[in-house]
Amino acid sequence: MQKPLAGLLVLSLEQAVAAPYCSSRLADAGARVIKVERAEGDFARGYDTVAKGQSSYFVWLNRGKESLIADLKNPSDAALLHRILARADVFIQNLAPGAAARAGFAAADLRARHPRLITVDISGYGESGEYAAMKAYDLLVQAESGLTMITGHPAGPGRVGVSACDIACGMAAHAAVLEALIARGISGQGKGIAVSLFDGMADWMNVPLMFFEGTGQTPPRMGLAHPSICPYGAFATADGGLILIAIQNEREWAGFCREVLREPDLPQRAGFETNNHRVRNREKVDAYIAAIFASLSRSEAAARLRAGNIAFGFVNDCAGLARHPALRRVVVETPNGPMAIAAPPAMFSDGPRPLGPVPALGAHAAAIRAEFG
Repeated sequence: MQKPLAGLLVLSLEQAVAAPYCSSRLADAGARVIKVERAEGDFARGYDTVAKGQSSYFVWLNRGKESLIADLKNPSDAALLHRILARADVFIQNLAPGAAARAGFAAADLRARHPRLITVDISGYGESGEYAAMKAYDLLVQAESGLTMITGHPAGPGRVGVSACDIACGMAAHAAVLEALIARGISGQGKGIAVSLFDGMADWMNVPLMFFEGTGQTPPRMGLAHPSICPYGAFATADGGLILIAIQNEREWAGFCREVLREPDLPQRAGFETNNHRVRNREKVDAYIAAIFASLSRSEAAARLRAGNIAFGFVNDCAGLARHPALRRVVVETPNGPMAIAAPPAMFSDGPRPLGPVPALGAHAAAIRAEFG
């Protein structure tokens, strides 16, 4: 099966998460991705050892790539990379601020030399302003962007448990590269793209930002609850389960009271009438619902929720995800053996796409040097 980006060449001076996320999706679609690593390798190779002795981050984000060890400060290695760029379609880098330019790989200069080249500069806080030189890692940007202050329990802010800022940035970069490839197909000209971790998360924070600017208040941290809808939260069952319910309108509330709570007249009771009433009386409403759920098993509660056509979900841990009936997996080959990982989210009508293997450090160096020597 011919993949849509087959024949494209991507050179990526990348490490960690954001840039590897972008380039991994290009590789999934058939692009040839040459990943440039230091002699010690992408430092994400050492994040953990849980994937058959390898880093889970690296296995997840580096499938289908070729690994080339190169030192940008070595003139012969820099010359090699420039020879690769002469044939490349896309150049990606997320080195420390200014490092690529100091090494002779400034994006504007590269595009002047190679007009069809698409360049992608990934940074922490953008390329100008007082934060431009700041080091930026995911949790730092979660804090700077305000994400941690709307996440967690009322007792205190919390980290989103995955690398949300890195992923938001990588997703935005991937989409921008595809747009630039389409535009190049029309104009014949490449394009420069700059994406920052901060901008990626700031975009996701638009609703809380508008809430603040419209009310003067930051949306409160609600744990497993919703700041403007009630009931919308998690309730414990008699057998230790935790079920999250979501009531979106008064019709659903009436059905919930009738089928789940077995209290069809509850919407007429003071404090329970409309969503605005329920939000103002959240403690009372939640306590009433909690008492009924506490008398039901997980399966009994689920049966009632299904009967009422109420949106709900079980609050799973990672063990629950691992055996979830909706989880799709794909197998990726790694230097230490095959790994079953969660499948990429997009499904295509022409069938599943096989994913390339995860490279050992420098596995393709000799072949690449011979090819571009």
